[in-house]
Amino acid sequence: MSLCENCVKGFKHEGTPEGTIEEIDGIDCYVATPKGDYDKNVVVLMLTDIFGLALVNNKLLADDFARHGFKVVVPNLFQEPAPADGLNPGSTFDLGAWFGRNGVDYSEPRARKVLAALKAQGIAKVGVTGYCYGARTGFNLAFENAIAALVVAHPSLLQVPQDMETLKAKSNVPVLINSCEVDQMFPLEAQAKTDELLGNGQYAPGYLRTYWEGCTHGFSVRGDLSDPKVLAGKEGAFKATCNWFHKYLLGKQ
Repeated sequence: MSLCENCVKGFKHEGTPEGTIEEIDGIDCYVATPKGDYDKNVVVLMLTDIFGLALVNNKLLADDFARHGFKVVVPNLFQEPAPADGLNPGSTFDLGAWFGRNGVDYSEPRARKVLAALKAQGIAKVGVTGYCYGARTGFNLAFENAIAALVVAHPSLLQVPQDMETLKAKSNVPVLINSCEVDQMFPLEAQAKTDELLGNGQYAPGYLRTYWEGCTHGFSVRGDLSDPKVLAGKEGAFKATCNWFHKYLLGKQ
């Protein structure tokens, strides 16, 4: 498995994170907590792209979920996250070397450790939202029914149709996929095959795929918000994710 050039492209977003860094079972996590009343039995575990906690975009996204009533935990998945300046033109960041040190065999046990700690704290329902790199572990957890709901955006490292067939055979986790027009990691043919396997009620737990025209892999985290289509895609995918979690974590339509 590998990543693509668009995994290290994008734009830094403006804003000041409002959450805190907390250690959960020895792993640093960014935690965004709603300011008002919220369901204390529910947590969203956000599994990031390769930039992790080094990129402010990921923290700002967690804060946005907190504003919509969800406590969010974003674990540091990596030995070292990809540097935020890797987005800069002319960057010499070596994605291949980085991935060799920060493959899923390293990051997934960390995600699982945080998930287990949350459940040990008494959290009844954990939903996962996985972006790019983070989608792989999200699917692995769904295969085992270890989470209550899954959302992925422009997923990387999936195998289609194999992963969708495994999901259909083993999982009872409702799945939302936020997809886009230009995506080497989840291209149009993979999107169509996924719909063929899971759509039209074939996946009983619940399946939905959104599609955002004019958007490229990474749009929901690192997109150019000055582009109206990218902004619409980011905001639309975020709204769809909130709706999914409201339905399957909070029981609200």
